[in-house]
Amino acid sequence: MSSDLPVLLAAVSLLSALHLAFQARRVGWSRMKHKIMPPTVTGPPEFERTFRAHQNSVEMYSIFLVVLWISGIFCNEVLASLGGLLYIVSREMYFTGYICESKKRLPGFYSVLCALLFLTVTATIGIIHSFMNKYLNTRLL
Repeated sequence: MSSDLPVLLAAVSLLSALHLAFQARRVGWSRMKHKIMPPTVTGPPEFERTFRAHQNSVEMYSIFLVVLWISGIFCNEVLASLGGLLYIVSREMYFTGYICESKKRLPGFYSVLCALLFLTVTATIGIIHSFMNKYLNTRLL
């Protein structure tokens, strides 16, 4: 096994997948608590908020993984991994806030946006730098 494998990116990706699975489990617990059988997705407000918070996480997950890996491969693995950890913590803030009350999701939501923006900017910088170096023989840094 090579030492230049993106171990940090893989670890953050695995942690994020486990976190998403835990959120899905929490939806299951909410279903049991409120006696809501699948495929029903409506019920008491607490259940609907829990379900919606998980769905929002699922909807953003592919975007997160793409910018995490591009940022880590083309820019800096450590910075991307830190951005990924911020994303996971922010998702948990969003999820737990949303379950309590929809307005309480906002701090986590804004933090998620910051993490995604950070990863997107570093990914873009990394791609531009690599493109210029490879195709234009120009080194910026």
